[in-house]
Amino acid sequence: MIKFGIIKEGKVPTDERVPLTPAQIARLINTKKEGRFVVERSDVRRIKDAEYEAVNVEMQDDVSDADVLLGVKEVPIDQLVPGKTHLFFSHTIKMQPYNKKLLKAVLDKNVRLIDWECLRDALGRRVIGFGRYAGIVGAYNGFRAYGLKHKSFELKKAHDCIDRKEMEAELDKIKLPNLRILLTGRGKVAKGSMEILDAMKVRKVRIREYLKGGFDEPVYCQITFTEYFQPKDHGGFDVKEFYAHPERFKSDFMRFAKSTDFLIAGHYWDSKSPFLFTREEARSSEFNIKLVADISCDIDGPVASTLRPSSISDPFYGYDPQSEKEVAFDAEGAITVMAVDNLPCELPRDASYDFGEMFISSVLPSFLNGDKKDILKKATIAQDGKITDHYAYLRDWVNA
Repeated sequence: MIKFGIIKEGKVPTDERVPLTPAQIARLINTKKEGRFVVERSDVRRIKDAEYEAVNVEMQDDVSDADVLLGVKEVPIDQLVPGKTHLFFSHTIKMQPYNKKLLKAVLDKNVRLIDWECLRDALGRRVIGFGRYAGIVGAYNGFRAYGLKHKSFELKKAHDCIDRKEMEAELDKIKLPNLRILLTGRGKVAKGSMEILDAMKVRKVRIREYLKGGFDEPVYCQITFTEYFQPKDHGGFDVKEFYAHPERFKSDFMRFAKSTDFLIAGHYWDSKSPFLFTREEARSSEFNIKLVADISCDIDGPVASTLRPSSISDPFYGYDPQSEKEVAFDAEGAITVMAVDNLPCELPRDASYDFGEMFISSVLPSFLNGDKKDILKKATIAQDGKITDHYAYLRDWVNA
């Protein structure tokens, strides 16, 4: 029987999430065939040790004897267990320079590294992640920023709420003006944001209706890349061509920017793709967006107003289109920006439960059936002291 160990998060600043909640582990234990689970004691989790102990989950001061070690954020180099299988978000597959030493240590310590981000089904779709809760909290934070910017209402920080239920109760206290809200993306992030918009009973409208305007209530419109990009040659939009050659396309986002008060950016963006809007376009008298909740948070990327990531403790800043510099979030003429890059950490209980359910349904079976569909194999970045063939492009980089 495979022994799984839930490790204490060691990265600073600390992360309060867990891969599995007490109730989920208790459910697995009761099946008596889903492996053995132990949890390392921790003083940094939002879910306390006593909550695990209350449902008879085995707690240890050291779980390095487990076969598979489950974490969330990058594991500090001195906490990697040689020869073991580690699962965590390594942030190495894009050759992130700040984690190059971590990947080298993984190789030196003969660690099998499986990255949560790389776990995908037969169609290449991610099977696990925190995107949904990034969208949920990101949209909430956007409305919180609106209230503070216009001094019209105040919402409690999501991080100060016990759970999502309390957070949504905050939204019930407010009444929105006739905002025009634009949501980009169709994935888990965007769907999470839609849950908040729907909970607030904001009406969804079609593109043609949205661009026409004339609303006497708050509305939102959802768009994806086929609607805010277009081919440079003015031909029809070929999705396959876009994926292969995004440089052949240009932005058509300004038609939306003219009609939008509040942008929720929940899209995926490739560095070869066009920007949604440029700094020059943000200076235009026709550019109407005054608030951006940039959940995707690509720095110096497609959303020109996103100069840097913000933090849970200080989530908002302003972007002055004329000077192209950061100003106070509520400064006159500024675009207010929310660009927190670890949004799910604000609701660690709910986000952890959501993540755990995906682990149980889509990842755990591969450990128990010998990885019949190669889901684990294809997500393994390093094994036996070497970069695997699936990630061969990392070899020269990590050894340089």
